[in-house]
Amino acid sequence: MRNLDFSVIAPYFNLLPEAIAITLKVGIGGFIVTIIISMMVGSLRTRKLCRAVHFLLTVYVEFFRGTPLLIQIFVVYYGLPSFGIKIEPITASIVTMGLNSGAYMSEVVRAAILSVDRGQYEAAAMLGYKPVQTIIHIILPQALRIAVPSYMNGFSSIIKETSLISVLPVVELTKLGNQIYAKTYHPFEIYITMAIIYFIMTYSVTFFAKWLERRLSLWVN
Repeated sequence: MRNLDFSVIAPYFNLLPEAIAITLKVGIGGFIVTIIISMMVGSLRTRKLCRAVHFLLTVYVEFFRGTPLLIQIFVVYYGLPSFGIKIEPITASIVTMGLNSGAYMSEVVRAAILSVDRGQYEAAAMLGYKPVQTIIHIILPQALRIAVPSYMNGFSSIIKETSLISVLPVVELTKLGNQIYAKTYHPFEIYITMAIIYFIMTYSVTFFAKWLERRLSLWVN
């Protein structure tokens, strides 16, 4: 086995900050879209809706949960232009990540809302809260506290799944690694370095999750 030589990566260190920034931009952007979609869809699916709305929400959730994320990325970036809808690669990545993760997390939100005691609704009605006010001010804060660990796991997954956007014309972390490999032919050194960077980013989410759980605990209590 030949000796490992991590020095081959040194000439490309100046390219890492931009690649990491793109990875984080897509990851954080996708997570924000995930939160918005999951709360809307999850909340709506706990309500009695007309059949058409219920059907559309179910189709959305099942489609994005039942098809590969890579195919979804291809459909959004390469497929939508056929209908006159052209999206920039980073925007397409954020939208696709958000739609995909939002479908999964909407089920978490729905389960969290359903786990809140029904007495909370009755108490809110007695205090004069309207249904929408009850959801926003009473039910969602409690459900969010329950869903936080799952949200943080979802955030970590989005960060890791950004590696799939290397198929698009955007140089994020994985694509940069591929380009460096094509020039140096040192796969182990390059990909282990990429793996360490991904690990640092995702492991940092753990500390953020613990801080957020403490904050939400004080807020709800």
